[in-house]
Amino acid sequence: MRLTENDRGSEDLGLPCFWYALYTRHQHEKTVTRVLSNKGHEVFLPLYSVAHRWRDRNKQLWMPLFPCYVFLRGGLDRRLQILTTPGVFTIVGWAGRPAVISQVEIDAIRQVVESSLRVEPHPFQNCGDRVRVKSGPLQGLEGILVRKKNQFRLVISMRMLGRSAAVEVDVCCLERVSSSQ
Repeated sequence: MRLTENDRGSEDLGLPCFWYALYTRHQHEKTVTRVLSNKGHEVFLPLYSVAHRWRDRNKQLWMPLFPCYVFLRGGLDRRLQILTTPGVFTIVGWAGRPAVISQVEIDAIRQVVESSLRVEPHPFQNCGDRVRVKSGPLQGLEGILVRKKNQFRLVISMRMLGRSAAVEVDVCCLERVSSSQ
């Protein structure tokens, strides 16, 4: 299991516990995780393995799957203790309130990093985003990403004809096209 976590939490007291995201300084995720864990907080830092090459050597590194983010379960009653932890910028939130992350999402990430499958960060893509195929037989094609029955499709449009065609694609082979192009 290649993730950092601490098994203590408010759940032991019968209180509901929610997950939150902490936004951290760049390359301070492991330090924040260690310090908060030592303070008794339940934290989760999903890591993935990457081979890094320098001129003189190769090394296998464990990097955060979500750079600059650490997940925290409960503990907001000790908000000052969290926010004064070196490397923590803020608790991610909306409209001045901490944003709750569902247990289902945390469990999914945990399952992925604990599996033997290769995992790596990938840019977030929404259905409706303009994307370009990076590799494979459709390399270089651009279109709109759509989803149909749990399958992703690239929609190619012929504006002059007012018609479109959709082809099934692997989202790993796509990159978002900036809107300025």
